[in-house]
Amino acid sequence: MSEIKDIFLEKSKEKVNDAKHRKTIAFNIDKYNTAVVNGKKQYADLEMARKRAKNIKWKAIEELDRHLETFEKKFCEQGGKVIWAEDADEALAAIAAICDKVKAKSVVKSKSMVTEEIHLNRFLEKLGIESVETDLGEYIQQLDDEPPYHIVTPAMHKSKEDIAELFHQKLGVAPNLSPKELTLIARERLRSKFITADIGITGGNFIVADAGAIALTENEGNGRLTTTLPKVHIAIVGIEKVIPSLKDIAHFWPLLSTFGTGQKLTVYNTLFFGPKTANEMDGPEEMYVILLDNGRTNLLRKEVRESMYCIRCGSCLNACPVYKNIGGHAYGTTYSGPIGAVITPHLTSMQENGHLSFASSLCGNCTEVCPVKINIHEMLLENRSIFVDEGNSEVKERLGWKLFRTGVSYRPLMNMASSNMKNKIFTKLFAPMWGESRVTPVFPKKNFAKIWKEYQKNKTT
Repeated sequence: MSEIKDIFLEKSKEKVNDAKHRKTIAFNIDKYNTAVVNGKKQYADLEMARKRAKNIKWKAIEELDRHLETFEKKFCEQGGKVIWAEDADEALAAIAAICDKVKAKSVVKSKSMVTEEIHLNRFLEKLGIESVETDLGEYIQQLDDEPPYHIVTPAMHKSKEDIAELFHQKLGVAPNLSPKELTLIARERLRSKFITADIGITGGNFIVADAGAIALTENEGNGRLTTTLPKVHIAIVGIEKVIPSLKDIAHFWPLLSTFGTGQKLTVYNTLFFGPKTANEMDGPEEMYVILLDNGRTNLLRKEVRESMYCIRCGSCLNACPVYKNIGGHAYGTTYSGPIGAVITPHLTSMQENGHLSFASSLCGNCTEVCPVKINIHEMLLENRSIFVDEGNSEVKERLGWKLFRTGVSYRPLMNMASSNMKNKIFTKLFAPMWGESRVTPVFPKKNFAKIWKEYQKNKTT
C-alpha cells in the first residue's frame, strides 16, 4: 500500500510542477465546462431532471438482481447470448473462447473504460490477436502506449502539436499536420481495420432491462462500424449500468451528453437488441453481452451505494481542483478523479487504493456538478473512515490522532503542555501528514486560556 501511495504522490508532485501539462488540461477542461453551461440551457428544470435521474438509478440498483435477470431473459429471446463474469479473469476467458471459436485474428474496439479495466488489449496481444482502438482519442493513446487520461476524453492531456508529433513518429506522416489532416489520416488507416476485423468489441452506456437492449452513445460513428461490419459483436458492460425501462433512455441520453460534452445529444445513439435477424441486412451474426462484476457488488454497501448510480459522464473530473492539477495518469487506476477515488478502493482493495480518497479538498464541487446528484464528497469521507477503521493508516498517524483526541477532550491536560512540547509533537507526528507544501503551524508561547486569564485579571484591576 505504501509503495502505491508513494508512486501516486511522486507522480502528483511531478504533474503539479509541469506548467505545460497544467496549461493543456486547463485549456481543454475550460472548453468542456463552457460547452456544458450552454448545453444545460436545453432544460426548463434541470434540478428536476437530475432528481428524476437519481430516483431512476436508485430503483434500478435496489432491484439490481431482478433487472439483470430480466435483461438476460429478453436479450436471449432476441437471439443474443449473455455471459456472467465475476471478475476480469472470467471475462477475459470468455472473450478468448469466442475468439478461438471464430478463429479471430483481428479485433476492432470502440471506446470502453471497462475493457481498460480488464486490460483487454494486452490480453489479446498475448493471444496473437490484433486489437485496434477506433475512437480517435483511444487510437492516439494506443499509438503512444498510454492508458486513457480521462473517462470521456482519453487524450485530453495532449495538445494538437503533441498529437501531430506522435503521428509523425509512429505513422511516418509529415510533421506539423493540422487537426483536420490528422483526423483524415486516422480515418484512412482505421477503415481497412473495420472491414477485415473478425470481432467488434464495445462497452455499453446503459443496460436496458425491460427491452433486453444495450445502449451505446458516441460522436464519431466508429461504434456503429465496430458493431456492424464484423460478424461477431461482444459488449462488455458493468452490472451497475442497468436502467429499468426503455422509456428511461430518453431521459439519460441527453443528461449524459449535456454533462459529458455539453451537447444536447451525442451524434450517434444506438440500441442493440441482439444479432441481426433474417429480415435485416446490417449487424453481426452473433452478439454476446458480458455482464461484469469485478468488485462492483462491493459498492452495494450502504456507505458508497450511490456510486453505482454513476453514468460515467466525467463532469466530476472536470470540476475537481485536484484532478485539474495532477491529471488522470497520476492516479494510476482505470477510473480517476473524484468518482474514481470513491469506487476504486472497493473494486480493488482499500489497502491498495484507499489513499486516493484522501486526495481531495472536499470542496463538494464534484457533488454539485453530478447529473445524478451523487454525494461524491460525502462518500470520500466515508472511504476515509473505512480506510482507518480497517487498520490501514500508519502507526504514527494513529498514535498522533489518539494523543490529539485525548488532549482536546480534556482541556486542563492540553493547557499543561508547553508550546515547545506541542510544537515538537506536531513536528514529529503530524508534519509528515500535513505535507511538504504546507507551512507547519507554530503554537504560540501563550495559549488562549492563559491570555484569557490575564485579560480577566487586568479587567478587574
